[in-house]
Amino acid sequence: MTGLFSMFSRDCKLFFKDKAMFFTSLITPLILLVLYATFLANVYKDSFMSAMPEGFKVSEKLIDATVGGELFSSLLAVCCVTVAFCSNMLMVSDKVTGARKDFDVTPVKNSTLALGYYSAAAFSTLIICVLASAACFAYLAAVGWYLTVSDVLCLLLDIVLLVLFGTALSSVINFFLSTQGQISAVGTIVSAGYGFICGAYMPISQFSKGLQRVISFLPGTYGTSLIRNHALRGVFEEMAATGFPKEVVEGIKDSIDCNLYFFDNKVELSAMYAIVAVSAAALIGIYILINAVFGKKK
Repeated sequence: MTGLFSMFSRDCKLFFKDKAMFFTSLITPLILLVLYATFLANVYKDSFMSAMPEGFKVSEKLIDATVGGELFSSLLAVCCVTVAFCSNMLMVSDKVTGARKDFDVTPVKNSTLALGYYSAAAFSTLIICVLASAACFAYLAAVGWYLTVSDVLCLLLDIVLLVLFGTALSSVINFFLSTQGQISAVGTIVSAGYGFICGAYMPISQFSKGLQRVISFLPGTYGTSLIRNHALRGVFEEMAATGFPKEVVEGIKDSIDCNLYFFDNKVELSAMYAIVAVSAAALIGIYILINAVFGKKK
């Protein structure tokens, strides 16, 4: 445990000591929030209005709150994974600088080194994502607040779970990288593509049927839906209270991926939690295993 804590402390200090890396990771979610609110808000608003029956009037505040909840979930779903790749760059940097070779001649086990990198990256990512969520909460308060204390706690739980998943995914991928160019390339690909396949940039319901079924096998999809459900639960409750027919509310949930279907079978929230948690645990196990097998000291 002493070796693990030492690795955790060392990796965290190096991450926060690199001011450029820290502030870049921190400011990226804020920039995304501005870009999402500027460019994606109209897309989400059109998607919401398309689910409304013709002639059905909706208050502007409720529309803005719905769009705000979608932006909240999209931003956090992407950041929990993409920021993890930035936080995990130290694993590759140690290979480049030769620090990893120094660790390999110490009595510290490879599994301990692996957990040290993972725990430090998860902790750093979580701090940044919590700060990003605070900015998102402020945005929701400005456009329309329908969250309860339990909703906020559930959202924080969703963020923690998705950070654990994103860090595990980045750890497995980064293990096989050995240069700064490789990690930059992978980070660019993940940043550009992950938002689409997890349903953050565009609702999965707007994809073709075949693509929807392919995406339904990806755990990140369910992480996005978890955050979206909790960010919009109060909004849907308000809709029902103001006279929205149940069919209309369900249609809105379908159109913005609050309801997800696996081969036409609706996936419940408990199942979404299980999928993301099991996927994170499996990736952590794979990461430790490949460190024990391929990182074995000569």
